[in-house]
Parts: sequence; structure tokens; C-alpha cells
Amino acid sequence: MQNRRDFLRTAALATAGVALVGCKSGGPQKFNIIKGDGKLHLKFFPYELKLAHVFTVASYSRTTTPDVQVEIEYEGITGYGEASMPPYLGQSVETVTAFLSKVDLSQFTDPFRMEDILAYVDSLSEGDAAAKAAIDIALHDLVGKLMGQPWYRIWGLDPAKAPSTTFTIGIDTPEVVKEKTLEAVGKFNILKVKVGLHTDEAMIKAIREVTDVPLAVDANQGWQDRSQALEEIFWLKENGIVMVEQPMAKERLDDIAWLTAHSPLPIFADESIQRLKDIPSLVGAYNGINIKLMKCTGMREGWKMANMARALGMKVMVGCMTETSCAVSAAAQFSPFVDFADLDGNLLIANDRFDGVKVVNGKLSLPDRPGIGVIPL
Repeated sequence: MQNRRDFLRTAALATAGVALVGCKSGGPQKFNIIKGDGKLHLKFFPYELKLAHVFTVASYSRTTTPDVQVEIEYEGITGYGEASMPPYLGQSVETVTAFLSKVDLSQFTDPFRMEDILAYVDSLSEGDAAAKAAIDIALHDLVGKLMGQPWYRIWGLDPAKAPSTTFTIGIDTPEVVKEKTLEAVGKFNILKVKVGLHTDEAMIKAIREVTDVPLAVDANQGWQDRSQALEEIFWLKENGIVMVEQPMAKERLDDIAWLTAHSPLPIFADESIQRLKDIPSLVGAYNGINIKLMKCTGMREGWKMANMARALGMKVMVGCMTETSCAVSAAAQFSPFVDFADLDGNLLIANDRFDGVKVVNGKLSLPDRPGIGVIPL
């Protein structure tokens, strides 16, 4: 008699062979199982992301982001993933490709053994989170395609509950900030402003000259004095800001806890949070956490983090780096579960490789395709 896992695997493979899903042209797309060697095959290659505008935060500016594209093929079906590496992650194309070169997925013949596969990948090093995320995303995409279902449905989430996403305005002169804001007005229901320098108030005032939409601010650890930070937060609240992300250096947890206790706005951890194990130490110091797949090793851990944070009474935000629609669409799969979404990384680049999640009337619109919902352009 078939056991339950074998039955589900057989049923999923059969479903994948006949599943009709939306594709780029709007018509149906059919996945056919092509008999191969029954093993998982990993491929990867570098791909530099070109930003549409110079991007500036409290600690640096950049016009490109290094990236590595990943594919996992099984029986003629391909799952897509990626590793995006902004400077502060401490990873590079060289470190990512070196890690991926150590990964032997051919030892696995059942892609549904996701826990075993991803535990093996995680065991290969202490760090390399972005490289691990690339494999995790590609594996989720592959398995979702084999099941004929998007991951939001597998997780039991309602795509209609996907939130509005913020659109990020980097640190710049008031004139440029006003120009960037005008480009976003009418397209987004909430904006995110990078702060943390002496120009904070000038930037907010410039934005308020052209729109009154709600704002989130991200200080990227830029504020130094907790009393001054609290004064600024009260001023920000008066000017329509609804949340604050990573106000001070992550090492200053006691100061951040004091700030959170006195703040009229919710305080979210970003640089202070990477993986599941980090959450318990942040309870009471922050109101919520920002989950980024490139820091937490991917969808498997990100979903666990979201559920743990909820269980501990914390708010949840899902964010991203500058990424193609591949990784952004992967993170969007659990966006119906969160309080805030900052999934605009694909909108900041000029050379996206995929069609995936969209922003419609300011809200995330999840594609009704299996896996993470992307197709190559």
C-alpha cells in the first residue's frame, strides 16, 4: 500500500503534467513531466542588476547590485531563484558562486524532501544566506510547479489580503526627493523614506509638499542619540509617518528598547534580525520584525519567522533587497500574512529578467501561477 508521502508525490507529479496556469501571453501554460534521470540539477550564473536611479541610504550610495541567478531542474521542469547582494550583506558574486559550487543536489531524487534538502544546504556553512536563499527559492518554485499550485495557496493564504507595498525614496536633495515622489504619486498608497542623516526633516517636508499619503521611514541604524531620536519620531508622527524601521545601531539594543517603550509609532527591526533564532532576543525591544529572504536563507525560514513573530505578539513586515521579480515574487507569497510589505526591489531596477508579482492600485497582486509565480521574459 502506498504511504501518504508517496501518494502525495505521485498525485503532484500527475497534476503537474496537466496543470493549466496563466502565462505571459494570458493564455494557458502546460507543464509536462519529461522523464529524466530522476535527480535535481543545479545551475547558476552572475547577473548584475542595474538600478534605474542612484540609490542612497545613510551609509552608502550605489547604481548597481551584484546578483546570481539560480535554476534547479527536475524531470524537465525548472525552478528559478536568485541571490542579491547589497554591500552590507558582506557577500559577493565570488562567495555565492563558491558556495553554490559546493552544493550537490544530485544526491536527492525527491524534490518534495524540502526539509532534508534545505537542511543539507544550510549545513554547508555558517553564513552564505543569500546563496542559500537562491536555492531555497528555486526549490520552492520547482515544488510548487510540481504541485500545480502557488505557494500562497499551499500555505492557505488569501491573495486578496495582500497589502499595499511601500515604494522607497532614497536619501537625496529636497528637489530630487520631490521629483521621485511625484513619479510615485497615484501609483502607491504608502511610501518608504530613507532617513538617518541631518537632511531628514527637509526630505519629509519636500514629500509633504506634493502628497499626503502615509509614510514609513527607515533610518538604517543612522540615529545616534535616543532622546533626539524620540523627538524626531514624535515630529514624524505629526507628519503622517506610520512606522519606523531600525532607528539605531543593532548593537544598542537597550537604547532601542527604551525608544520602543516611549515611541508613539511602532519600531521594526531590520539589521537586528536575520534568522529565526534571532527573534526571541528582540521581544520587548522592537514591536515587529522585517523579514528578508536574502538574510534569512529563503522562503522556508521566512515563513517560520513570520509565524514565530505572530506567536510572540510581534508585528510582521516582509521586505527585499534590489532584486528581480524572481525573489520579490517569492517573498510576496506570504505577504497576505503580514502587517507591512516593502516589496519594490524589482521596480527599482532597469533589467528585470522575469514577469511576476505586480503592483495594482498600490497593492501587491500575486500571479495565479504555480510555484513563486514567475516566468522568464
